[in-house]
Amino acid sequence: METEWMPRGRCREIPPATFFPSDGVGVEVARRICAECPVKAPCLEYALFHRIDHGVWGGASERERRRILRQRRLDAATI
Repeated sequence: METEWMPRGRCREIPPATFFPSDGVGVEVARRICAECPVKAPCLEYALFHRIDHGVWGGASERERRRILRQRRLDAATI
C-alpha cells in the first residue's frame, strides 16, 4: 500500500500522543485535526488495510474502524 501521502498529513506537526487518546474528549480533539487534513481518506484506508487497532486514523477511532470493516465484510458477502 502506498504511503506517499504520509508527509502531507496534519499530524506530522502535532505530538503523536494526540492521536492515541485515553478518553472520548481526546478522540474528539484528534477528529477535529483530521477533519481538515488533506490526506484523511488515504490515512483511513491505510489503517483499515493494516488493521491498526489503536489511535485515531483518518478521523476514525478504533471502534469506528471496526464498524467500517464489519460493514465492508457484510457488503462483500451480499454481492
